[in-house]
Amino acid sequence: MHPALESIRQVTAGSPFEGDLWLVGGAVRDTLLGRPQKDDFDLVTRGSSSELAQLLRERGISDIEPVVYERFGTALARVRGCDIEIVTARRESYSEDSRKPEVQAASYLEDAERRDFTLNTLRQNLHTGELSDILGTGLGDLHSGLLRTPLEPSATFRDDPLRMLRAVRFRWRFGLTPVPGLYEAVAATAERLSIISSERIRDELVKMLCDASAPSAMSDLMRLGLMGQFAPELIPMVGCEQGSYHHLDVWDHTLLVLEKVGPDDLILSFAALLHDVGKPPTRFVDADGNTRFFTHEEVGRGMAVDILRRLKFPEKLVFQVARLVKNHMRLGSSPVFSAAAGRRLLRDMEEDSDRLINLVDADSRSLRPGVKALNLDPIRDQLKAVSEATPVTSLRSPLSGQEIMQIAGICAGPEVGKLKAYLLEKVLDGDLQPDDREKAKEYLELVISELPA
Repeated sequence: MHPALESIRQVTAGSPFEGDLWLVGGAVRDTLLGRPQKDDFDLVTRGSSSELAQLLRERGISDIEPVVYERFGTALARVRGCDIEIVTARRESYSEDSRKPEVQAASYLEDAERRDFTLNTLRQNLHTGELSDILGTGLGDLHSGLLRTPLEPSATFRDDPLRMLRAVRFRWRFGLTPVPGLYEAVAATAERLSIISSERIRDELVKMLCDASAPSAMSDLMRLGLMGQFAPELIPMVGCEQGSYHHLDVWDHTLLVLEKVGPDDLILSFAALLHDVGKPPTRFVDADGNTRFFTHEEVGRGMAVDILRRLKFPEKLVFQVARLVKNHMRLGSSPVFSAAAGRRLLRDMEEDSDRLINLVDADSRSLRPGVKALNLDPIRDQLKAVSEATPVTSLRSPLSGQEIMQIAGICAGPEVGKLKAYLLEKVLDGDLQPDDREKAKEYLELVISELPA
């Protein structure tokens, strides 16, 4: 037993909660599946969740004052660094325009029926170790690999539409088969996802993209109509043909790129998902019948910003993903990647230079079979050499704006920025070392001498 659960078991022995306290949900499911437990646990009792949380605090094992949500019959404690959510067994009823339920105390059976999937209704008694499958279907579904809702699926999804996203995530994360009617209910109820907050949708999407099954999950979101509820810009990618270098439409090509970048880097996964989102609105066929997508990377950058901000992602992530989308065509545009090009790439991409190479590599390896992928090894080697010689933090003008004003005899204004940018370009070209102030002054005086009087 996990040390946090063992502590709770010990301090509740002899209390009114002894024998009436159950571990439920993901921790029980993951143990039965042979998966490692996470450091958060859900407990259910017919007693008061707030009183139990207070008891854990009074007996010195909860690190925090109880966080109580009386309306929902839940309380939060923290034991040995683990979050413990305590729920009073309850039944729920929902209005049409809200996912916030009206809650009443209920039996354990009613509590199980209001949960999302049968494999999450399994319980283990914290004191006796008894395993309970109160619905009679949870263990069988778990062992058979079936995804089933406790109630008729449309009722379960209408009550809490976020469960539709969880259905897709659980299907692919655990390799489950939806029972007949479950996915049909998702498709029929997809529009109800609109009542769910952007933050909760975002969190489910992140969990999907951080799993190796991300391409399959994204495919399901699209075909079930869920993607259109929070990222409708992606819908035109389906069926958008790309021309001779591609054997897939934009959407299927995107899923292949997502597969090739892998699930270990969320920023890179989002860049893969959105790198070609600007293709449908920029697509045209020229007089020779060639399909073109001019400026799709810049258009896609703006669309990526809109989508990620809508989902309430931090601005830093929004900026990094958008920068990758904007630059994903950059490395294939020249047959020679010079040291100057390497310095400019490091300047522009900063810590995302490796991510850009990985994105371009995955994109290049997702073209029509027989089309030769880009050889990015020379670029990797050049970047390594450039970064060792001139770290990105040194890629700046040797002279500050104040120094430029003094030397040029000008006041603050746009001209100062232009002169500073001129010196930076000399650094990037390799004509000027970042710490060579004297030569920088010579360049600056030369430029000033050539300005009209």
